[in-house]
Amino acid sequence: MPKATLFALFFILSLILLNNSCRKEGSTRGLTKLDQVRPTAFPYPRYNFVDNPLTVEGFELGKKLFYDTLLSDDHEISCGSCHEQRASFGTFEHDRSHGVHHSHTLRNAPVLLNLAWSTYFQWDGAYTKLTDAIAQPLTGHVEMGMDFHRIVEYLESNEDYRNRFKDVFHTNKIHPDFVLKALSQFTGNLVSYNSRYDKYMVGQETFTAQEKRGLALFSANCATCHAPPLFTDFTIRNNGASYDALLKDIGRMGVTGRKEDSMSFKVPSLRNAYNSSNYFHDGRYNTLHQVIDFYRFGMQQRDNLDPLLKNGIRLTDAQADDLFEFLRTLTDTSFLRDRRFSER
Repeated sequence: MPKATLFALFFILSLILLNNSCRKEGSTRGLTKLDQVRPTAFPYPRYNFVDNPLTVEGFELGKKLFYDTLLSDDHEISCGSCHEQRASFGTFEHDRSHGVHHSHTLRNAPVLLNLAWSTYFQWDGAYTKLTDAIAQPLTGHVEMGMDFHRIVEYLESNEDYRNRFKDVFHTNKIHPDFVLKALSQFTGNLVSYNSRYDKYMVGQETFTAQEKRGLALFSANCATCHAPPLFTDFTIRNNGASYDALLKDIGRMGVTGRKEDSMSFKVPSLRNAYNSSNYFHDGRYNTLHQVIDFYRFGMQQRDNLDPLLKNGIRLTDAQADDLFEFLRTLTDTSFLRDRRFSER
């Protein structure tokens, strides 16, 4: 065989081997790269998807999984059942979330936004990795009630899923880790940053006199824990909420076993708070006015109450109204209506 022909065959074989080596887990070859949203005013995200390269196909696969009720034991509950877009991907106007077989969960489903910046996940901060936090409701007996063996069995029986997972992760075998990575591509890219407040801060929007007063009150009384621009510092604190003897939820203490963590919960973001009722870990409050009044009058003094709240937040009725009007400016209508995130 002529040397030129041998060289050509060798060159073709090398390209095939190179192509196969690139088409491994974590590769975006043949896919549409998706840039992580990083708003200018936000700090650098804690999670940057280095171990889970973002692609349009991966995002869309995660979205399909997010809204699929067949991932639950009774085929009636999806992630999106408790995390509704109109409520900033929290539970809409309901105290605690519904799970499989008409059960109730212990808590109000937390909103899903700006998760790539989060230090802890879930109300008690039980998880520090987004994928771990996603796994819990999938397998929780009062959430979706599944196990990964059944999840994988279902996905591999579905031709569309088989093709999607093969495209995104370059494998014929669907692993539980791929399910969690796809879901994290979707949920980790639910980024809210386009409220009236954001526009006001860059001179693209004006505030009323009442909203300006509310901003000043917020800065003086709330901004340490609900720090802009994310409107949370991601810490876990005791805010003086009373213990519910029926639910027996002790908060962070259930994770650490430490008495000083009793009734301590993660500080939630106030972005889209006007739309994300109900409020607190168990959804005990229906309105933002009730939440504001709790901080004025309702906090229980206890040894591990956060020091910043020892004296409560002293506001007149008029100031409470001003603060409420400011909180409404944190509503990101484009996020709540973005069809990229919608089921249909």
